[in-house]
Amino acid sequence: MNGVPSHLFDAARLGDREAIVKVLEIAQPDIRRYARSTCRGSADAEDAVQEALWLLSRKIGTIRSLTAFSAWLFTVVRRECTRLARALRLQPPQSLAELDLERSFGARPQAELALDIAAAIEALPPHYREVVLLRDLREMTIDEIAASLGETRQGIKAKLHRGRLLVREYLSD
Repeated sequence: MNGVPSHLFDAARLGDREAIVKVLEIAQPDIRRYARSTCRGSADAEDAVQEALWLLSRKIGTIRSLTAFSAWLFTVVRRECTRLARALRLQPPQSLAELDLERSFGARPQAELALDIAAAIEALPPHYREVVLLRDLREMTIDEIAASLGETRQGIKAKLHRGRLLVREYLSD
């Protein structure tokens, strides 16, 4: 949340509606990107973003400082993603027809495939996992990843290629 000026944050904390709206507009892209990398699906990510924005609009007065703001907001998003994932696991399929609609990779339902992909990514060595997550989940460009990790563009491309290859091998086994 580097883009929220302190004077705007302070005005929002004091209840200025225009300042609150502006803070929400500035925060939305960052929390949307974080939600996409944290939640299991795009629908859950959007739900988490909406929940976080709604809570922010109601609770901004309780946040003590601008430095605590982003940590608080990202925590809200992470908790909402966890809550949504837990709720999904507890819901059994409605019917056999619904199960057939969810099949997409071999004989595995989409939910099972999503878990397998998550396990494959988790099994990657950390240096590959980080690059794969930044590119495929946070949707950062190769140049952005290289700059954030202090590596060359070619090095990032090689790690991304190798990481994706390892995920494919994991899924084919």
